[in-house]
Amino acid sequence: MGLLSDYLERKTSKLSLPDAKNALTGRDQAIITQCMHEVKKVSIFPPFDEKYKTLVLAMGCFWGAERLMWQIPGVIVTAVGYGGGTTKNPTYEEVCSGATGHSEAVLVVYDPEKVTLDSLVKTFFEGHDPTQGYRQGNDIGTQYRSLIMYDSKEELDIINSIRDSYEQSLQKAGFPSITTEILPRSDFFYAEEYHQQYLVKNPMGYCGIGGTGVACQVGLVPFMKETS
Repeated sequence: MGLLSDYLERKTSKLSLPDAKNALTGRDQAIITQCMHEVKKVSIFPPFDEKYKTLVLAMGCFWGAERLMWQIPGVIVTAVGYGGGTTKNPTYEEVCSGATGHSEAVLVVYDPEKVTLDSLVKTFFEGHDPTQGYRQGNDIGTQYRSLIMYDSKEELDIINSIRDSYEQSLQKAGFPSITTEILPRSDFFYAEEYHQQYLVKNPMGYCGIGGTGVACQVGLVPFMKETS
């Protein structure tokens, strides 16, 4: 915690991303080394079947975002962690400080024969307000920013097309421009075990999921959201 205290003495704002020289260094050891998904009953760690694809996204607090994603038919497994930042293997406390540059993120492993990338991205955009910058509702800080990390140029083209179309719909409804970061895939660091499938372990826990009410006009999403 000494390094974290030193960081907070130098920089206390959670509303700006640290550059590499100011971010916490982190550690070589992963936070967790094994964990079974509480709902899917399979490992949250690779290797995954070669026919499956992965997507990393962030849409505010990762507890509710993970539950939203594991409910979708065709999603094989999910995990929560940290993405889009600098610090290696950060802790939750470090991410919350704003000292790592990471978003609270969800790893989604899915079968493309059963659910399309379009449907997942549609669910992502409709499940939160992607115009809020470094916050999501009452959750304020860089860790709550909207983010998608892609694996290929083909995926980037699909995501950008949906983003551009949805932005037009949002602006017609009076919302500002989308602030979602769309980045090439970088390291995804698994969060602590108690965060994994948090809302199964804590059914009355905080969810945080809430969209704009504006439909993203891309295909159909074949599932029904749970109410929280």
